[in-house]
Amino acid sequence: MLAAMMTAANLGARVTGWGFVIFTVGSIAWTLVGLTSGQTNLIASNAFLTLVNVVGIWRWLGRQRTYEDGGRSAQEASRKSRAPTLFTATGVAGMPVALGDGTRLGKAVEALIECRSGEVSYVVVASSSAAGLDEQLRAVPARTIAFGCDLLTLAISRSEFDDINPLEGGDWPASADPHNDAQS
Repeated sequence: MLAAMMTAANLGARVTGWGFVIFTVGSIAWTLVGLTSGQTNLIASNAFLTLVNVVGIWRWLGRQRTYEDGGRSAQEASRKSRAPTLFTATGVAGMPVALGDGTRLGKAVEALIECRSGEVSYVVVASSSAAGLDEQLRAVPARTIAFGCDLLTLAISRSEFDDINPLEGGDWPASADPHNDAQS
């Protein structure tokens, strides 16, 4: 259960990778139980799961960790410069979002980048009620966002934010501007 929570929480390559380590220990243990009790189905299924888990370890503690470490090192080098200018694009997801007065609205879920220009079109912001229930997603145009290294600050009022129509499930727009949205 701990390994499942670690991988499902999506807390980065290290946590996910260590979740796969725990899964591997469990699948090896169940393979041994199968061997000692003569249960070939238990042996076969857990031997396969051990293989899958080893691939997960390689992917998340090996390759993916290298990617994250490289991006993180560029970000840290930027922060040590006179004027920090870089943060990782994957770092947008989970970044706190606030209004200009510092009031926290929620967190960024994803940034959508335009293919031709490479510029951010909009950021999907998740906000929830005071009780933390009823999370709503909104596509906030990039032109209304000040991108900081640790915080996204909206240059719009709370009422303007609330006026942005919540997104329905996985049906996100092709553009932050509804007039340019091919799906409208």
